[in-house]
Amino acid sequence: MEVSKKRTEPGGKDQVARSSRGDGDSGEQNKEQSWRGEKRGSGRGGKGSSTHTGGGDKVSRGDLGDQMQEKKDRSTRKDRAGEGDEREGNKDRRTGKSSSVREGRSHQADARVVNEKKDSEMKKEPKETDEKKSEEDLKAQEAEERQRQEEEQKRKEEEEKKNAAEKAEKEKQEEEKSLKDFIAEAEDRIKTKKEARTVNLSAPENRPDESFFSKLDSSLKKNTAFIRKVRNLTESQKDSLCKELLGLNLTKYIGEVAGAIIEAKLKMSDVPCASQVCGLLHQRYADFSHALIEVFNKFLLSKKDEKISNASKYRVDLRFLGELIACGVFTAKEGLPILANQLSILVSSDRDEHNYLPIITSFCKHCGEDYMGIVPRKYRLLSEKFGLDVPKSQLLPSDRQKGCRNLLKDYYSSLIKHVTAAHRDLKMHEKQNRKIMQTKGEVSTERREAHEAAFNTFQKLSSSAAVLADLLDEDMPEFQQEDGGEDGNRGLDIFNPLKDAEFQYEGDKTLFEDEDTRSFYETLPDLRAFIPGILYRDSENISAKDDLKNADTGLEEEMDQLAVDDIEKELETERIEESMKEAERQEVGESASEPEEERFVLPEAEDDDTETGSLMRAQFESFLTSLPNSVNRDVIDKTAVEFCMNFNTKSNRKKLVKALFSVHRTRYDLLPFYSRLVAILEPCMPELASDLVQMLKSDFKWHVRKKDQINIESKIKIVRFIGELVKFKVCPKIEALQCLKMLMFDFRHHNIEMACALLETCGRFLYRSPDSHYRTKVYLEVMMRKKMAMKLETRYETMIENAFYYSNPPEIQVVPRKERPPMHEYIRKLLYKDLSKVTVEKVLRQMRKLKWDDPEIAFYATKCLTAVWNIRYNSVHCAANLLAGIAPFHEHVAIQVVDGVLEDIRLGMEVNHPRYNQRRVSCVKYLGELYNYRMVESSVIFRVLYSLITFGVSLDEKVISPLDLPDHLFRIRLICVTLETCGQYFDKGSSKKKLDCFLVYFQRYYWFKRSHPIFNAEHRFPIDVENLMNETLEIVRPKMVQFKSYQEACDAAEQLETEYRAKIANVLSLIETEEEEGNDSDEAMEEDEDEDGLATIAEGEENEEDLTLSGGATEGSGTQDSETSLSGHDLEGEEGEDEGSSTEDDYDDSDEDEEAEVKVTKLKPVASKEDEDFMAALDLMMNETIQARTQESLKVPQLDIALPTQLKNKTKKIGAGAPATPNLLEKGAEDEERGESGLKFLLMTRRGNKQQLTNFEIPMTAEFATKFKEREQAERIEKEKMKQMVLNFHERQEEEEYQETLASMSKSTPVNINRERKVKYQHPKGAPDADLIFGNK
Repeated sequence: MEVSKKRTEPGGKDQVARSSRGDGDSGEQNKEQSWRGEKRGSGRGGKGSSTHTGGGDKVSRGDLGDQMQEKKDRSTRKDRAGEGDEREGNKDRRTGKSSSVREGRSHQADARVVNEKKDSEMKKEPKETDEKKSEEDLKAQEAEERQRQEEEQKRKEEEEKKNAAEKAEKEKQEEEKSLKDFIAEAEDRIKTKKEARTVNLSAPENRPDESFFSKLDSSLKKNTAFIRKVRNLTESQKDSLCKELLGLNLTKYIGEVAGAIIEAKLKMSDVPCASQVCGLLHQRYADFSHALIEVFNKFLLSKKDEKISNASKYRVDLRFLGELIACGVFTAKEGLPILANQLSILVSSDRDEHNYLPIITSFCKHCGEDYMGIVPRKYRLLSEKFGLDVPKSQLLPSDRQKGCRNLLKDYYSSLIKHVTAAHRDLKMHEKQNRKIMQTKGEVSTERREAHEAAFNTFQKLSSSAAVLADLLDEDMPEFQQEDGGEDGNRGLDIFNPLKDAEFQYEGDKTLFEDEDTRSFYETLPDLRAFIPGILYRDSENISAKDDLKNADTGLEEEMDQLAVDDIEKELETERIEESMKEAERQEVGESASEPEEERFVLPEAEDDDTETGSLMRAQFESFLTSLPNSVNRDVIDKTAVEFCMNFNTKSNRKKLVKALFSVHRTRYDLLPFYSRLVAILEPCMPELASDLVQMLKSDFKWHVRKKDQINIESKIKIVRFIGELVKFKVCPKIEALQCLKMLMFDFRHHNIEMACALLETCGRFLYRSPDSHYRTKVYLEVMMRKKMAMKLETRYETMIENAFYYSNPPEIQVVPRKERPPMHEYIRKLLYKDLSKVTVEKVLRQMRKLKWDDPEIAFYATKCLTAVWNIRYNSVHCAANLLAGIAPFHEHVAIQVVDGVLEDIRLGMEVNHPRYNQRRVSCVKYLGELYNYRMVESSVIFRVLYSLITFGVSLDEKVISPLDLPDHLFRIRLICVTLETCGQYFDKGSSKKKLDCFLVYFQRYYWFKRSHPIFNAEHRFPIDVENLMNETLEIVRPKMVQFKSYQEACDAAEQLETEYRAKIANVLSLIETEEEEGNDSDEAMEEDEDEDGLATIAEGEENEEDLTLSGGATEGSGTQDSETSLSGHDLEGEEGEDEGSSTEDDYDDSDEDEEAEVKVTKLKPVASKEDEDFMAALDLMMNETIQARTQESLKVPQLDIALPTQLKNKTKKIGAGAPATPNLLEKGAEDEERGESGLKFLLMTRRGNKQQLTNFEIPMTAEFATKFKEREQAERIEKEKMKQMVLNFHERQEEEEYQETLASMSKSTPVNINRERKVKYQHPKGAPDADLIFGNK
């Protein structure tokens, strides 16, 4: 029912779709009819036609909606064109009425001519009409498309204009709002200051007398508390301080209050609060302003060259002073000279360095409108734009504001000169760095830091100057980011000095092969984040990095131009100089051991702690011993943490460096992990890295200068260690390049191997790093030139090429991706990505939902199911499971897939190209899995297996087959894969004997390959194939004894053929006798069927094909020997190897023939009433028997516990010596009959995983022994009874078969009258019925 529902629902959807499409068609039809009606009625009245057209448009719009809008517009345009055509047609019809009579006569006269021409023109008119229609349609479509594009372009332009206008309007509104806010703030600020100034200037006249102060609180406690609060003055305390101030008498504490206000650590936001407090104090106390000025003078500058100790506090104090003057606390006569003096000192003393630029910028921002009368440029321009007036302060007259304005503008002029000089200095650094990079390929760290400092200085000055320029309403000069130098080259980008340079690497910039490698070298744990600082404080303070930074800095002055030719000349010159120095040393008589003195040796460090030294040494020795076992990322990280936590002493650091340096010369796998350890520890103990790098450099130079041809492993270890440290950025890149340069001096023997090892370790890292790319590129070109110029061994040439292409891999052309339809992509996603053991059911449901009725989709799905090599290898069984699920619903798909797999296996044997090896493995694996899911029979598997050892195979060493070369062993692997997949199921019945026979011939094929002369002492037989063969045979036949030689395998094959040839001869004699006596008519019918084409191959015919030597041997193109031997196998293996299968089938055929002979004299059986009564009575009897059996109670037999393996072996040995006693229990019974008084048992116990057996004896008088004996006796009697019944049955059956055979052989003409009636259904085997699949012709 579920299937019927699933099949019904799509039909319902199709009906709905059809109905919707029908509505659309009806809408179009109504529209077309309306257009035709308009065209017909346009002569009678235009109103009615236009109304009808409008109605048609509404109907189509209502039916189809927005999707038909475009079609409606097209029909409207056609309607308009039709109206014009019909106007002309109506005019022609009115003119034609007057001449209708004359035209009628002419038409009658010309009727015959028209009829004659009509036939000839009928063929031309449709073609011309179609061409005209197609041209008109194309033109109309082009015009519509052009018009649509123009409308779309206009719409986009209008939207852009609209968005731009909205954006401009929004910006305008925001600018206007910001200007209004600024004006409101300025008015409020000016008004507040003016009111405060008026009150404070009139304070001397309005101060209270002494009697007023006597009423206030003058206690020491409250006054001291108030002064304390004033020292911590903030904007939030404004109201509370003012309230408390009004209730205190501070006459005796005015000096302390003034000092507290000045000493308070005010912020810019606290200045208004402090000004209000000072105003209140000034209004009550006459001495407050004088005391405040005295305190101010102590904190302000008094001399020109005086330095400001606290610039941030001075910046706040300067603004505070300006606010006090503006608020009237200080009169203009008292405060302005002080303010002018401070500004003049700042400007005059800071015209060169401009260290006080933030102070002056802050003063201009907060007090500029009061003392300079300047409005920021931004708001001045906005006020001019919107026509609004910005209020100005009237604190000072314009002439006095002008003086202050000129003073600050002079300071701004000097600032612009400073910024210009900084920009010029920055460009000079960039120019020098570019020149050094072009000549040497790398810029030193000092120059990089100097460029970075110059860049930061310029950025800081330029940003501050831009702020000051806006506040002073001055113009800011523009500084070009790129400037042409003297050499005509473009300047470097100040943000990236190496950007867009000609030496910049433009290829793949990934420094490492994959993400895991990148993470290993770049993602390091930060020890300082989770380790207390006290553990590495001493080691961190040692600035040993300077040694690495300054290492070989003289390299920058070595070359003026870096080119390949110059490098070669330089290398040759240095090589000559080195040889001359060596000769001089020999003349002077220096000892040969002098290079050993150049080795860098760390000084021995004493133990730091003498009391706990022994325990620490023991633990640290254990730590060093475990270092070679740190071959894991997590382990080495934990090792670094452990060393920093427990062993970070000076002596231990020296010992660790020696341990790392003394790594075994062949343990190259430890070098990346040791380098990671050093990189992790470097931030906390930099001298560790510097000492290790120094030791490696010294040892490298010692090996290079020694020029011996020994210790190559130690040399390679040194350069690999340096390369790993370079990738961790512990060792500078310049060091690795210098080592490579030294190896280029004498590029031969060990120097070649060392250079290649260094490049294979860090060559790609150096080549793709921007700062070392150019120099590495030059060295690689030099190395390749030396390879071409020098006559080197093939081994060295291969090493050089490998190192070169590892460092600079060739560009791989990107293969364009094939475009596929969405449905094809979905099928590929289901099968090639989603299919797995977990998602088989889901994928099966989705595959069943495909439109299998569509030939294209069905073909592509079948193709993807056949192309199993695109599926993951571990999901091949899932593909077989999927096909088994599809087969019940689409049988033709399964047939096509199986045929495709078999064809691909055969094609792989014919092509025999290594490129298809993985594909062939997947196909045979797929075929085996199809057998496991019962999609193919065992005969198909064996046919494929035999074809693998016969098709194109030559067992003659002198004859070489191109399809199976002597050294080509891939067929062995294919057979092993097949047997490993499905061979375990060939363990019983005829398939077991078939597999046993095949394994004999398979071993002969294997030993023929293995014993071929092509495999000798130099070119040994592959050990992996040998192991694969042994493992496969162990899986399918664990107890089988394998052959030890080719001759032994051949003898076994001949013995097998001889054995089965004799057995089959008897069967063939019976079959040949029957065929000779009376099958002429059958042979004629079979020949007719063969002539017609494909026919159904029955199982008997398939066996006959095997008997007639049509197996794999005849298909192959091998020699006659292989065909003869394997044809014999096909004779026995496929037909006669199982006497219970093929021979019994033949005997079944003979039985049917005998029955036919017995019934020759009788009439053809016809159904009668007696037969029907007999069948009804038989069915009734069977039903009663079944019902009676169902009511019986079943008794579960009690079985003995299975004997352990060791006991079975003992029983076998006992049985071999005493055949009359089959098991230990029977032996115990016999012992009892001989007079023994007990029943012997074995008690099995388990201790851990080991079984223990204990003998014990139960006396026969015990109830258990008596019952056991009785049960055993009853079982023995029942077994003997069943045995006798089976023997009697077999005897009767053999007698009957013998009598039937004699009766069938006594008759000469066997006629089977029941040939047409098939009583027993036989499952068709072999090839499918072509007529059933493809239909009759």
